[in-house]
Amino acid sequence: MNAPRNTRLTTLAVVGAPVLMALYGGVRLLPGSREPGLGWTAGHAAMFAGLLLFAPILLALRRPLAPRGTAAGRLAAGAALGTALAGLAASLVQIGIDLYVGLAAADKAEQKRLFGRIQDVPGVLPAVYQVGPLLFYVGLLALLVAASVGPARTLRWWSPVLMLVGTVATAADLAFIPFAALCYLGALAPLVRPAAAPRLALA
Repeated sequence: MNAPRNTRLTTLAVVGAPVLMALYGGVRLLPGSREPGLGWTAGHAAMFAGLLLFAPILLALRRPLAPRGTAAGRLAAGAALGTALAGLAASLVQIGIDLYVGLAAADKAEQKRLFGRIQDVPGVLPAVYQVGPLLFYVGLLALLVAASVGPARTLRWWSPVLMLVGTVATAADLAFIPFAALCYLGALAPLVRPAAAPRLALA
C-alpha cells in the first residue's frame, strides 16, 4: 500500500475536523445549547470551522487518485470530489444559517420563527437541509472507497467502513456525533502517516 503524501494542512485538517465536530456534538448535549445563547453559537462555530477543514481532506483524498486507473475511473473520482464539495457547501450554508438565527433571535420562539421564514423560501429546504448535505457524505464515502481498493491503494478497507458507521450513527441520533467524530478520525488518520523512508540497496 502506498503511503499518502503528508502536508501540514492535511494533518491539521485530519485532526482538527473531527475534534471540532466532537466539540459541537458535546456542546449540543449541554442544557440550554438548543436555544440562542453562548452554547448554540460556540457549538455551531466549531462545527462550521470543522466543516471548512474537510475541504483539504477531500482534496488530499482525490490527489493520489488522479494518476491512477482509466480515464473513466479518473472521471468518476472527479465526480465524487465534486459531489462531496457540493454537499460540503450546502452543509456550510446550513450551519451559517444556524449561526445567523442563533445570533439574531432573542429567544426560542423567535428562533423558531426565523428558521420557519428561511426554510419557507422555495428550494432552501431540499438544497440546504434535506438533500444537499447528504451529497457530502456520499462523495466522501466514494473517495474513501476509491482510495482503499486496488494495488495502489492509499487507505485500508476499514476507512470507508468507519466513516459509514459514524455517519449512520449520527443519522440515527445526533447524540452520537462525538462517536462519529472518533470514527472519522480513525478513517482519515492514514492520510497523515509519514511516507516510508527509502530503502538503501546493499552492494
